[in-house]
This record gives sequence, structure tokens and C-alpha cells, in this order.
Amino acid sequence: MCSSLRCCSGPCPGYVMMMMLLLPLLTTTIVSCDQIALTEQLPTVMVAVLVRNKAHTLPYFFSYLEELDYPKDRMSLWIRSDHNEDRSIEITKAWLKRTSALYHSVDFKYRAEQGKRESEKTSTHWNEERFSDVIRLKQEALQTARMMWADFIFFLDADVFLTNSNTLKYLIDRKLPIVAPMLVSDGLYSNFWCGMTSDYYYQRTDDYKKILNYDQVGQWPVPMVHTAVLVSLNIAQTRQLTFERKNLPSGRYDGPVDDIIIFAMSANYSGIPMYVCNELLYGYIMVPLEAGETVPGKDLEQLTNVLSYIINEYGDFKLNPDLGRFVPDVPKDKLSLSHIYMINLERRAERRTKMLKHFDLLGLDVEHFPAVDGKQLSDKKVHDLGIRFLPGYADPFHKRPMTMGEIGCFLSHYNIWERMVRLNQQEVLVLEDDIRFEPFFRRRAYGVLADARRIGGWDLIYFGRKRLQEEDEKWIDGSEFLVKAGYSYWTLGYIISLEGAKKLLREQPLGKLLPVDEYLPIMFDNHPNDSWAGHFRDRTLNAWSAAPLLLYPTHYTGDEGYISDTEDSVRIDGSLPTIGASKGGPGMVNNDTRDGAQAQTSEPKKGDKEQLPNAPSLLADSGIGQSEHDLETKNRRSEL
Repeated sequence: MCSSLRCCSGPCPGYVMMMMLLLPLLTTTIVSCDQIALTEQLPTVMVAVLVRNKAHTLPYFFSYLEELDYPKDRMSLWIRSDHNEDRSIEITKAWLKRTSALYHSVDFKYRAEQGKRESEKTSTHWNEERFSDVIRLKQEALQTARMMWADFIFFLDADVFLTNSNTLKYLIDRKLPIVAPMLVSDGLYSNFWCGMTSDYYYQRTDDYKKILNYDQVGQWPVPMVHTAVLVSLNIAQTRQLTFERKNLPSGRYDGPVDDIIIFAMSANYSGIPMYVCNELLYGYIMVPLEAGETVPGKDLEQLTNVLSYIINEYGDFKLNPDLGRFVPDVPKDKLSLSHIYMINLERRAERRTKMLKHFDLLGLDVEHFPAVDGKQLSDKKVHDLGIRFLPGYADPFHKRPMTMGEIGCFLSHYNIWERMVRLNQQEVLVLEDDIRFEPFFRRRAYGVLADARRIGGWDLIYFGRKRLQEEDEKWIDGSEFLVKAGYSYWTLGYIISLEGAKKLLREQPLGKLLPVDEYLPIMFDNHPNDSWAGHFRDRTLNAWSAAPLLLYPTHYTGDEGYISDTEDSVRIDGSLPTIGASKGGPGMVNNDTRDGAQAQTSEPKKGDKEQLPNAPSLLADSGIGQSEHDLETKNRRSEL
């Protein structure tokens, strides 16, 4: 940071110090009357933020920072920014113009000249000069907080989204000297280490994943926290904390010039424990870019991943109106397909709204396809549609006949197949409305499509499903992303070709109906029930699956918020005929199966998580997402 710094918004540091000294006199009241309740003010907090090339994250970062449920007159903001190549300073100024008066004080200094340091190869290159600048600035922030007698300093990176508004209050209430809220990324990366090597770098441990996956919940002593760190300055030993190597005990440290490592070792040498807390879902974190990676490429994809997670969890993300103008609209397309349909019940507006937000975020041009509502079906309506049921069909788990919801689900998919043929749509993506998109969805989808089109011969490609066979699924020759689909449940999302739609229609499935996720495996001739399969002659559907999958359900059976419009709907009354039987004849569905199914509430459902104890697990991200191996890369950085 050079000497040409500008000061923006808020009182000068001397004024801030004077006010902090006078604050106890101004706020303390001596009361002798027993009827008056005394109120103790919350501790003062200085939030320290370093900003560089974060124009894509700042609108969300500031929106969530402003939403923290903590008195703003007990918070001071300390912000520094330099060497930007985007609109970071403009966004910060715009936000501070509206909010500065709300906070106790604001200290914002920046370097207006744009461009990277002369010694940097790229804006993601970390060299000694850059580390030295960050160390100097963080030390300055720490000293400023001490001089203003702040009770806490909260170091916060500008690509952190604190979605839990109670984060600051909750962390302060933990009464810990140094604590970090555990943050979630689009992979295995987070803001803590559970192990450190002898040369001061990240070390894999079993505990890391246990904490990250909430298998262990609590406050955990760890050797390293970073990115979002709350430090209690009222503890005397914290006077020994430092970011500068020269301030460490002489002769003890021989590690790298790295701000977070030096800070962690200063805590270690001072006997101050560091903790990570995963008692709540606090928020989300971006994975720092490696040298050579770019903001317009990798970082924008990561931002999309994180915002998609937030939509899944909360239904939407925070974006203040005055910051929304800095967020460009995402252009929409159909992923090079003929069309994309989303099946959604008209009465499930909340699901539709959430999916539309995903489509806006991912840039997907999708048509809402009204689902056939099982609640609107009756035995008479089903019969009038010409529907007959497959002889001997009973749900494999509950031994019951089909539900009206399952009938409506089949008809919804069937209607899309019919429309494809009528409109001559060559390739269509069919989505249901209770799905979550895996990270890097667009890039992966294009990879799957490129392989499928190059190899050819496919009729259907699962994007999301539940595998039911333990055997390995063979990779499609010449593909990195496709396997031959085995017996599967769920129709979360799949691509179907025009020829595939024709094959599914030619078998006239409404005359021998069973659930759609039983029908598809029968049609690609990979179903364990030969009796059912024997009713369908042309079982030549060529079905593949993306590997890894690109879609998963938002909820599983037993999860809070789990709703099934198929499994939990009204069942047929047993008077509808199966094929080859008149109404009331020998082909009648036995009513006893309905009562038996209702009694077996502990049995598994189709909505249960996939359980294949002997099946080899597929790669989590196909090399695109972040694995724990990536955490070993030295000097992952995200600040200036």
C-alpha cells in the first residue's frame, strides 16, 4: 500500500479515540432507584476488511454484513483497498455513503490507481511484496482496535457471506479468546485447519472432515483459523498477538512470511487457544484462487455455486437494492438443447419460486410445465383417461398399489414426451422442482452433452437419480462423464432424445401403468422384476447417466421440510381394473395392500438416501470441485 491513500467517510482516528475514551462516561448511569432496570451495552467490535478485486462478491458481502443483528453504534468499520482492477472501490463507497452514519465510526482508505503490483505476474500471484503489504495492514488494524479500546476485533474477508444474522452475538457469547465461525464452501475447503506440519503448512486429519460435516458439533481447539476470526482484546495475553514476524519470540519461528501462519504461531507461543465453532450454520466462504485462475472464470463460477447453496438453504440470497445495480444480469440459454422443461404443481408456488431463482442464477431458459395434480384425480377420471394398471404391480417397499400422486407424476412426464414428438424437439432436459444443482453445473452439463453427442446412440441421460444396484456401472467407451445406467429410481432430471421419447410412447404405457421410475429401467432392460418387464416388448431404450451426478434432491425422507406429492398422496381405491380385466373383475387391485402399507411406516421409501454399502463411490467433483488435497497447496490466499 503506497502513501497515496485517501480517507473516506467517518471521523478521524483521533476523534474516534477520544469518543471511545469518553464512551463509558456518556453511557453509564448511576441509579439508586430499585424500580429502574439497568441495561448493559454489548461489547464494542471493530470489523477489519481488506478488499481487492471483489466487485463480484462485495454486493452480497456488504448486504450480509449490514444484516448482522448487532447494534451498529457498537461497531466500527476499518476497510482498506488497493491494486484493484474492477469496481471494488466504487461499490464500497456506494455502500458506505448510505450506511456510514449507522456505525460508530468508519475508517476507509484506498488507493485509487488501478492495476496490479509491478512485481506481480497476475492478480492472483502471491509474492513477498504482497504478503508484506497484507501483514502490515493487518497489524495496523490490530493496533487500531487496541488503541480505540475495542473489546473485539473481527477480521473478515470480503468474500465471506454471513447468512446467519446472529453470528457476531453468538461468537461473542462463546467467551473464547480467538474463535472462527465455521464457513461452508462448494467443496472441502473451510476457514480452519485441524493439523499443521512441522514446516507450518496444512496437514490432513480425520477430525477435519468430522467437524466440516457436522459429525462433531461444538467449539474445537485448532492450530489455525482464518478468513473470519473474532479476537477478544480484553484478554491480557492477546497483547502478544501479531502478524509481524519480528514481533515473535526470538529464535522460535523459522517459517514462511505468511500473515495467517504468523498470527497462528503468535497465539501458540502466547498460550492462547484458537477455536472453530460449528454449532450453527454461520455462512459461506469462497475458495481462494490459485495463480493463473481468474475472477471472470473460476471465481464467478464459485460465486454461483455458493449463491445456489444459499438459495437451497434459505430460499433466496440477500442483495440490498442499492447494491443490486452492481450485479449484472446473467444471460439465459437452453444449454444448446432444444428445450428445458420444469415439472411443477401449480399449488407448489414456493418450489417454483425457488427454482426460478436458480434458473436466473445459472442462466437457464426454462419453461414451467404444469404437472398433473394427483389431488385433482379420482378413480373415475383415471378410468376415463384409459389408464389400466400393470397386473401384479405393488410398490416394492410397501406392497401397495399406485398413489394418485404417482399417476399424476407419470402423466406429467408422459405429456412432455408427447409434446416433444408433436413439436419435433430433438433433445430436451426434463427437471423436477425439488432438486439442487451440483457445483459447476453448467460446465459439467456441457461436458456431458459434448461426450454424448460425440459418441452418439443414446436415448436418455440421467442428470439425477438414485442408484439401486451395488454392481459397478460400466463407463461409456470414450467418455469421462458417462456410465451405463443401472436400475435406478427418481426422475429428478434427465435429457431425453426425440427417438427416446418415441420409444417410451410406442409401448403405450398408460394401458399398463406403473410408476415412471419403474417404467424407465424396464425400458432400458435393467429391471429386477422380470414379470413386470415381460409386459413391454421393445426394451431397447439406451440409457446413460452422468457420473458424477449433476442433480440431487433438496430433501430426503425424514429431513425437515421433506414433502412427497407422490408417496404421501391418496391411493387408488382398488376398484380400477388392470389390463385384461373389467372393472370389478378378477384383475381388481386388492384393498388389503393399502391398509398394510399404511401400517408399515418404518419401512424405507423411494425418498430415502441412496444406500449402496458395497458400491464404489464415484468421484465427488470429477476434478472440477475442491477436494481436501487442494487444501495442502501452500499459501492459499484471498486478501489483498
